[in-house]
Amino acid sequence: MVVIGSAQKHMENVLRLVETVDTEGNPIRIITNRFDLSAEEFGEIYRFRWAIETFFKWMKQHAKITVLYGTSDQAVENQVFLALIKYCLLLLVKLEQKTNQSLLQISRWLKVYLWQHSLDWISRINFKSKRTSRGRQKRR
Repeated sequence: MVVIGSAQKHMENVLRLVETVDTEGNPIRIITNRFDLSAEEFGEIYRFRWAIETFFKWMKQHAKITVLYGTSDQAVENQVFLALIKYCLLLLVKLEQKTNQSLLQISRWLKVYLWQHSLDWISRINFKSKRTSRGRQKRR
C-alpha cells in the first residue's frame, strides 16, 4: 500500500504498488487502485494491455489507422481488418514489383492513379529517375 504525494499534500486514497516482471525478465512497478486482484493476475492483465497498446502503435505506423470511425466492436473490427488487408495488398505489390519504394509512397501513387489504368500505377512505381544530381550540396 502506498500514498502518493508529500506529507503536507497527498492523495486521499491509498493505492497499491504491484511489482512484476515483463516478458524479458525486467522488473516493472505498477501503481493501481485495484485491490481485488492478486499481483500475478494484475501483472498478466498489464502484459495483455501492453500487447494491445503495441498492436495499435503498429497499426498507426504501418496500417495508417489514426482515427477509429466507429465505436462499436463491429465497426472497430471492420476498420482494423480493412487496414490490414490494405497493408497486405500493398506489401504484395511491393514484393511482386521488386521495388525499393516505401509502402507509403506506393499508397500515395495509388491515390493519384486510382481512376486510371492499373498499368499506369505499376509503371509509376517502377519509374527510375534519369537525374543523377544528389540535390543541393553544402559549400565546402
